[in-house]
Amino acid sequence: MTLEERRRVIPHAVRAALASVGMASALLLLKGFAAWATGSIAMLGSLADTALDLLASLVTLYGVKLAATPADHDHRFGHGKAEALAALFQVALISLSAAAILWRAVDRFGADGINEDAPLGIGVSLVAILATLALLAYQRRIIRRTGSVAIMADNVHYQSDLLVNVAVIAALVLDQYLGVRGADPAFGIGIALWLAFGAFSASSQAIDMLMDREWPEEQRAHFLDVAARQPGLRGIHDFRTRRSGSHQFAQFHMEVARDMSVADAHDVVESVEAALNRAFPKVEVLIHLDPEGHVDTDNPLVEADVTPHWFGKRL
Repeated sequence: MTLEERRRVIPHAVRAALASVGMASALLLLKGFAAWATGSIAMLGSLADTALDLLASLVTLYGVKLAATPADHDHRFGHGKAEALAALFQVALISLSAAAILWRAVDRFGADGINEDAPLGIGVSLVAILATLALLAYQRRIIRRTGSVAIMADNVHYQSDLLVNVAVIAALVLDQYLGVRGADPAFGIGIALWLAFGAFSASSQAIDMLMDREWPEEQRAHFLDVAARQPGLRGIHDFRTRRSGSHQFAQFHMEVARDMSVADAHDVVESVEAALNRAFPKVEVLIHLDPEGHVDTDNPLVEADVTPHWFGKRL
């Protein structure tokens, strides 16, 4: 993606992130009042989820803006891992909220109190569902236009919020209208466990990014297949990949014929890079050139993967 293309794309992604922040802020105030008025544990869980939605949207906004920041002298590979650090901070808040809601819900079991003003809680949840549907539709339009990875993740996150709001409505109906007194704390426990699962998933992804986890095997194989189709390439070894925010990096040692001139070998490298850039426009590729059959066994940095690759398979 060229600099001019990024300048056209980023404002749309930023607007989508700002829309998420605005909606989450409005729903936070609305659900805060509803949780206070109804006394519902499920509504309290939904309130905590919305507060985390706001934080997640702010992180997304930060990430989208950070993606436009070029690499500098002190950060030659960019600033993508700041998203992982922010995600771990978010995970800590999610875990604390889930623990608090779980404690309150367990404490509520066996209590004689009932929820008040269930119509208010149901109405607020319906408003939240409609607002979330509108946001999802807007985000999908921005995703089709920009392909923003950050907005894609935010879109998936808000899809799960629909289930939370439906759970709140079910809890209030069962508790107040059908007399199932344990329904509200039961749904509160369910929401707390859902939040905890979300925290675990987010922490796993953040840790994978910080630890430079390799791409999925299917993506690695596709990358090697594209490279292997280029004429003049005799083999690939020491193939390594990683992800940093929305940026991806791939590096490998590429083998060419031993009797090839430097100029011809350079042309082969250029053709491989061009093909990979077309197939993987968001991946930064670093290629080290070797004569065919050469393996640098004296370098400990390449010991992890010295087996030659060809057409996506290890030889």
